[in-house]
Amino acid sequence: MNAWIEWQPVVLSLKVAVASIVFVFVFGLLAAYIMKTLNFPGKAAVEALFILPMVLPPVVTGFLLLLLIGKNGPVGKFMGEHFATQLIFTPYAAVLAGSVVAFPLMYQSAKAAFQSVDGKLEDAARTLGASEWRVFWTVTVPLSWPGLVAGLVLSFSRALGEFGATIMVAGNIPGKTQTLPLAIYFAAESNNLTLAGLYVLIISVLTFSMIFWLNIWSKTKEGSSAGRRLF
Repeated sequence: MNAWIEWQPVVLSLKVAVASIVFVFVFGLLAAYIMKTLNFPGKAAVEALFILPMVLPPVVTGFLLLLLIGKNGPVGKFMGEHFATQLIFTPYAAVLAGSVVAFPLMYQSAKAAFQSVDGKLEDAARTLGASEWRVFWTVTVPLSWPGLVAGLVLSFSRALGEFGATIMVAGNIPGKTQTLPLAIYFAAESNNLTLAGLYVLIISVLTFSMIFWLNIWSKTKEGSSAGRRLF
């Protein structure tokens, strides 16, 4: 297989997905916690904006990102004028696309997980003198961990399989920005169905393995929690 399959799309897709979930995890947790704890005018509109990439066609999300980071966009102009570089048609653009489309999954999972935490436990920590930061990291996050892990796995899978937004802002440059979904599409378009099938098999095995592990891990956590409640 190594003699005629190009592994660059596989490696790049994994790198893009890993980089994406780092940003998604940090900003998803922050956004979910803010939306859980604060009330402010326009909160519903902000939350709708967070969820929007999940319901918009990916190519529309990609077009909006293109307007933002393209050479004539505000970010593109700033990067060109101050750093003499561009994000467009680079692996960084693929990371941006993956992060944006995966963010709603992490945000929704984190928000649901935070809401499931018993507020009495958080209040108890506060009465013992813990700061909000310490309450968040020592009480809220540990109790929310199963939901957060689920969000990470789903976000990773979403970033790994992103196509529409990626092709708009990163393009299909073999050896540079060609991810697995792009490689599948263009291999099939050129009638190389064997190569396309191999790529489909690889991405299917990767995503299936992660979701399968998540299901096993979740059942194990439920079993151990039930055991602790019995004793």
